[in-house]
Amino acid sequence: QVQLVESGGGLVQAGGSLRLSCAASGRASSMYAMGWFRQAPGKEREVVATINWNGGSTYYAGSVKGRFTIARDNAKNTVYLQMNSLKPEDTAVYYCAAGKWAFSTLDSYDYWGQGTQVTVSS
Repeated sequence: QVQLVESGGGLVQAGGSLRLSCAASGRASSMYAMGWFRQAPGKEREVVATINWNGGSTYYAGSVKGRFTIARDNAKNTVYLQMNSLKPEDTAVYYCAAGKWAFSTLDSYDYWGQGTQVTVSS
């Protein structure tokens, strides 16, 4: 079992920045691929970014490429999502997830956090 706890969400103006953190605990949590997903009201949950177990491979959704950066610190069992140049359309609940492979599909991930709200005002 892996437990995930997100933090760092909040309200920010368009053009601003936020850094989300996801603290993982449990058996071999540092060996899992990690992903950040988001879900806006009335929309399906979608992938934002993924990272493999050692940070050597990352993936970004086209809508965030060049603005968001995913990183991990396995010594701290923590994954980060640095979000810059935020837009109102980035408003959503952001979830981190852990799985065996750093794929972009939701069903690739076995463990999910409770989510953290990010609101970007125009």
